[in-house]
Amino acid sequence: MRILGFADTQGILVYVMVNFTSHLKHAVAAFVLTLCLSLPQSGAAQDSETVPQDLAGMMQQLRDAEADAAGSIADRIRREWDKSGSASADFLLRRGEDALESGEYEQAIDHLTALTDHAPDFAAGWALRARTFFEMDQYGRAIGDLEHVIALNPQHFDALMGLAIMLDEMQRPEDAYEAYMQVKAIHPHQAGLSEALERLEREVLGREI
Repeated sequence: MRILGFADTQGILVYVMVNFTSHLKHAVAAFVLTLCLSLPQSGAAQDSETVPQDLAGMMQQLRDAEADAAGSIADRIRREWDKSGSASADFLLRRGEDALESGEYEQAIDHLTALTDHAPDFAAGWALRARTFFEMDQYGRAIGDLEHVIALNPQHFDALMGLAIMLDEMQRPEDAYEAYMQVKAIHPHQAGLSEALERLEREVLGREI
């Protein structure tokens, strides 16, 4: 199986913006619903002996987890992704999130643009701004920010899942299948993944045979 790289995602995103404008709303809606999962869910923290504190350990545990444990591990990873290491960046991220949740989209964009300018290597800022642009019906900008998320964090399973959904909506089953398989290698129990792979597997593998 050919693994999609950053060059592939760049080409795909340009292709979407140029050739599939009329189909973007449904595709990007699905992408944003997935990307929204990157916002950590509230809940009790697990015991430190159960979930490793380092990100690499958590990613390994996510790959190996049973379905009933995977969701809480994924949320811990998302919380780690939301830590920039900079107090000012963390503040801007939370201000942007609060504004977005309040429906104050222009204010959210102001905070998140300040964040991406201040910390361009912080993937969570681009991810949240992509969600905000979608809410404002600015689909091209949302997709452009997704490009940054994947470039900065190739293991961002939510962004990869969003890309897979978009390719699926565009009726590009081979590319969608590859992207879904990338998600499976990172987060095998990602919501909706098994159903998507099962649906595409016969079509894609049947063509290869």
